[in-house]
Amino acid sequence: MDELSINNISMRFDLPDGGHVQALEDVSINLKSGEIMSILGPSGCGKTTLLNILAGFLAPTTGEIYLGENQIKGPGPDRGMVFQQGALFEWMSVRKNVEFGPRMKNMPEQQRNTIVESLLKVVGLKDFKDKAVYELSGGMQQRVALARCLANDPDVILMDEPLGALDALTREKMQGLILKLWKETGKTIILITHSVEEALLLGERLLVMAPRPGRIHKEYRLPFAERAVGMDMREVKKSEGFAETREEILSMIWDMEEEIMGMSGDAK
Repeated sequence: MDELSINNISMRFDLPDGGHVQALEDVSINLKSGEIMSILGPSGCGKTTLLNILAGFLAPTTGEIYLGENQIKGPGPDRGMVFQQGALFEWMSVRKNVEFGPRMKNMPEQQRNTIVESLLKVVGLKDFKDKAVYELSGGMQQRVALARCLANDPDVILMDEPLGALDALTREKMQGLILKLWKETGKTIILITHSVEEALLLGERLLVMAPRPGRIHKEYRLPFAERAVGMDMREVKKSEGFAETREEILSMIWDMEEEIMGMSGDAK
C-alpha cells in the first residue's frame, strides 16, 4: 500500500447565473499507508466534495492527487467507498453482494467463496449470508457494505457518514468494528462524520475544515483511536484529554456556524 498525497486541491462549481461556488481551496494532505483520518466541519465546508474527488467521481479544478506513484484521475479498485446508505443490491443475498466485486474481476469461484466466508465472519454476518439485503437492519446493511468494500481489497477506504443513520447503540458497535478492521487489515481509512465524538474515536488524525471556501482549518493528532481498539468506547470517552478536545472542537465549529449565519444575514 502507498502513501496518499493530496496536492493543492481546489474545486470551483460554476453556476448558470454566472456566479460560482468555491467548494475547496488549496487543500493539501499527506496520508501514510495504514493511517485512519476523520474529517469534521460545518455544512458547506467541502467534506463530501473532497471525498468524491479522492474516489475519482469528480475532477478537481486545480491540483493533483497521487496514490503512490499513480495519479488519481478517476474511479479505481485501489479505492473503495462506503456511503451513508449502503448502496447495496437489495434484491441480492448478502453473499452475492459481498462477492460482486471479485466476480466482476473473474476471480475463480473457490477463491471468491473463501474471501466471502472470511469477511462475513469478520463482520458478524456468517449466519445471514443467504438473507436478502432488504431483510436486514440498517446496522447489518452497513456491515455488508464494509465487507463488500473489503472484498475488492482496496488500498484506501473512503467513508461518507457511514454510521449517520444508525441508532446510538448500533453506531457504537460499528465504530468498534471499523477500528477492528483498521487494525487487522492495515488499510488507509478516511471517514467523514458530523459527530465530534465519532471523529475523536475514529481518527488518529482529525481534520477540522472551514467553509467559504472549503479549506483545512486545524489538524489534530490523537491517541483515542489506538486506545479504543478492543476497549469499551465509554471508557475511552472518559480518558485524559477526550472531553477537553471535544469541547474545543465543538466551540470551533459553533463559531464557524455563527459566522456563516452572520454572513447570510448580511447578504439579505
